[in-house]
Amino acid sequence: MSLTNRILLAMAAGVAIGSGMEWFLTGIDPADPTAQFINDWFINGLFHVVGRIFIASLKLLVVPLVLVSLICGMTSLGSGNRMGAIAGRTVFLYLLTTAIAVSLGLIGASVIGPGNGLSVTPDMTYSPKIAPPLTDVIVNIFPSNPFSAMVKGEMLQVIVFALLVGFAITRAGEPGQRIASWFRDMEVIVMKMVGLLIELAPWGVFALLVRLFATMGFETIFNLAAYFFTLSGLLIFHALVVYPLILKATTRLNPLILLSKMRPVWAFAFSTASSGATLPVTLRTVEKRLGVPKSVAGFSVPLGATINMDGTAIMQGVATVFIAQVYGIDLGPAQLLMVILTASLASIGTAAVPGVGLITLSLVLQQAGLPVEGVALIIGVDRLLDMIRTAVNVTGDAMVSTVVAYREGQLDEAIYNDPNADNDTLETEAKPA
Repeated sequence: MSLTNRILLAMAAGVAIGSGMEWFLTGIDPADPTAQFINDWFINGLFHVVGRIFIASLKLLVVPLVLVSLICGMTSLGSGNRMGAIAGRTVFLYLLTTAIAVSLGLIGASVIGPGNGLSVTPDMTYSPKIAPPLTDVIVNIFPSNPFSAMVKGEMLQVIVFALLVGFAITRAGEPGQRIASWFRDMEVIVMKMVGLLIELAPWGVFALLVRLFATMGFETIFNLAAYFFTLSGLLIFHALVVYPLILKATTRLNPLILLSKMRPVWAFAFSTASSGATLPVTLRTVEKRLGVPKSVAGFSVPLGATINMDGTAIMQGVATVFIAQVYGIDLGPAQLLMVILTASLASIGTAAVPGVGLITLSLVLQQAGLPVEGVALIIGVDRLLDMIRTAVNVTGDAMVSTVVAYREGQLDEAIYNDPNADNDTLETEAKPA
């Protein structure tokens, strides 16, 4: 069975078993020895431990993978004269898709009206974390201590440091070539680690989804069904319609091929709800299955995992309209324009802050003059929607990387059009004979 099918089977089994556990536990006394046994040994025991180990293992590879991939990408460009064009196209496309995403969220929610007729008072308060000022964000992009940035996982700083090292290597002559060769060898080792971890992915995915649905259940979704299905529908539309249209408009490639090759990445993204944790799989897929060279993928994919949050932008648009409708507040054209601008800029400005979706939403609500306490209305279903948002984000990373590589004339279309590229197993290298 292919890796994709094994992951999908693990997802289905996780949802089914987790939902069954939740249904069973709601029908018995929490003090019952059986309930305590299931909670202590399975939900908060085995599945919790396996899931956390899986996520930690993925995050373990993010910093070394970004560092070596970016350095190898820079060295493969030679003198690095094309780096400016690649960076410009990449950032422009990320900002463009983010603006489209938040506009789609606002328009879709305004037409559907998920909050119309509701008058809900949050039963809990929400205290948002303070988003850093834009000036601090710009300054903090440049690391004062690259090793500290790696330890803390400050990905924008790691990216800048890797680009500087890669650029210096291309200008260092023979010593630079020796160091570049070392980083290429290191990349092979890191990618081998990725391949080994990916083979264990179905077990990690299974554990994560069992625990999620065993603790959440489906009642939370039903309580906010209009908001949940409006947002999830717009997210799916953006991934399956907007991205393919952009790809078709900017290249001559078949978008269905890209979508079909993203299935393993979607499974990882949905299970982990983290673009950063999914980064090793996204990067591997973009390079080996879509034919994007290291010089492009090594820059655009890590950058996208850091700043590209189209799924979150859609959520901000839908949530803003939903909260305004619940509180009976009409949004004027100036407020809508402010939401689009704030959400687009916030996708970069708070990229490194934990809980970024709710933080940026709080910032957007403040700019639009809406009560920040409204965030409490959607917290219950945000975890599951965050999983869908992450799948959208990684699709955008892959699409932008493919477009940039195509426009630069560096895309390997033979690999892109090959349905068996990388054999659907994401192995890092062929096994020796």
